[in-house]
Amino acid sequence: MRHTRPAAVVLALTLLLTACSSGGQQPAAVGRPVSGGSLTWAVEIEPITFNPHQYAQAKARLLVWNTFEALLGHDSQGGLVPWLSTGHQVSADGMTYTFALRTDVTFTDGTKFDAAAVKANIDQFFVEGYNPAVLAVQLRNLDRVEVVDPATVAFHLRQPDVLLLDFLSSPQGAQVSPKSLKEAKNLKAGGPELAGTGPFILDRYTAGQEVHFTKNAAYNWAPANAGHSGAAYLDEITYRFLKESSVRVGALTSGQVQVIEGVPATDEPLITANPQLSLSLSRGLNSGSAYSYYFNTTHAPFDDIRVRRAFREAVDVDAVLTGVYRGSATRAWSVIGPTSPFYDKTLEKTYGGDAAEANKLLDEAGWTARDADGFRTKDGKRLTVRLVQSAPFVRDRRDVLAQAVQAQVKQSAGIDLNIAVVDQGTATQALADGQYEVFDNSRADTDAGAALNLLLHSGGAINRTGFTDPALDKLLEQGRAGTDQAQRQAVYQRVQKLAITDQALILPLYAPADQIAASRAVGGLGFEPTAGVPGSAYHLWVSK
Repeated sequence: MRHTRPAAVVLALTLLLTACSSGGQQPAAVGRPVSGGSLTWAVEIEPITFNPHQYAQAKARLLVWNTFEALLGHDSQGGLVPWLSTGHQVSADGMTYTFALRTDVTFTDGTKFDAAAVKANIDQFFVEGYNPAVLAVQLRNLDRVEVVDPATVAFHLRQPDVLLLDFLSSPQGAQVSPKSLKEAKNLKAGGPELAGTGPFILDRYTAGQEVHFTKNAAYNWAPANAGHSGAAYLDEITYRFLKESSVRVGALTSGQVQVIEGVPATDEPLITANPQLSLSLSRGLNSGSAYSYYFNTTHAPFDDIRVRRAFREAVDVDAVLTGVYRGSATRAWSVIGPTSPFYDKTLEKTYGGDAAEANKLLDEAGWTARDADGFRTKDGKRLTVRLVQSAPFVRDRRDVLAQAVQAQVKQSAGIDLNIAVVDQGTATQALADGQYEVFDNSRADTDAGAALNLLLHSGGAINRTGFTDPALDKLLEQGRAGTDQAQRQAVYQRVQKLAITDQALILPLYAPADQIAASRAVGGLGFEPTAGVPGSAYHLWVSK
């Protein structure tokens, strides 16, 4: 059996500073932590659900961890550490993962956390229609969950699959009270009906306005690397949903809220240039996949690789990012973000930004005529590609970025990029019906292999390219089956070259990042290790 090492105790400061890959400064210290008080935090995105199993928005991650916890967490170096477990063992053949569980944990509805609760959570994923996206990836090779005894649970696989561990350390793998799973009237939406084991209890949600959490006074099972133990410092915390960055910044500078996230470069001077405000700003790059455009290869025009390459060459990504983000965005060159150990740096500067090449490729593909508006045509049909953006997932001014790309591809190559920002239901239907040519996406998976399998495998739940290749599928399956990091890195580099260089399936744009701006009266702010997103409220406190 292979054994995990026990979690190392690390300083709270280490926990808070990890994953700040961009090198931005952290909020200034304001003294020693104090208990009590309340805090209001303005966030960019309103969650589409408060059920952790349905988690799909990276911006919602900080809310998930307030109420729910997983079997595993991460240390400051990205390694796995026990959380609701005390350790785990892997069989020599990689087919069985056995977890020893904590015996002192209780859900906030009073029910006991044990092996039966873990099994109930996993079994819920196999209920038809509950969460097929996760089932198709992290749990694809799970055969069954065995309750060995109340404090021991075993996961039996059909074939080796290290992505199981990514699932068990992710929001989707967070533990919900079995009582909630049985009795909640609106289980998939979540909310106050769902009980977790976390340091806070979600007790109030007003759609379109805010969500409120109160301290779980009984909480006393923080992981060893949390930096402190016992209940959270704050008595309560309110998250207000303020979509517009200028509104969030205004709320902070006027004192209506004490913390905000999602601060675009255009608004940073309002925070950093006025020392009288006693505010601070920090940044952290997200893990997982880069924000990219995925080309639908199932029909024209992107069924022609020349048109896919032409679209990429028509975009000067550096210029677009500078114009929209004023130098604060990190250019992406691959489907995998640059903070991942699997990132292939050799892809940098190998494509893009060559208008002459874009026009040459389009000529070769037969798009030689122009209409009265300057757009290319072929057989009387305009070269139009549709980008359908789901409004709940539009963060970081991605709608503005799309407009900048739209202007570039028209000017440099005569391509008509049609942009529609719609509600989630409309977007889902358009994707299901194939009524799109460009799909935009980024993910904050701690193991980039999960994102690659979702986005590029022929059976991936969000494979919107429609591209199928047995060789690519085989590589992706090799990547998830292996435990040797160097071997996985070699496999995933081949995947990236195939998707980016050989097939031009993707136009990577930037590595998503989160920004936190706050009053200096707030302590404990920071970024979640590995994921690079803002941490939960467990560490937060307000000076008195």
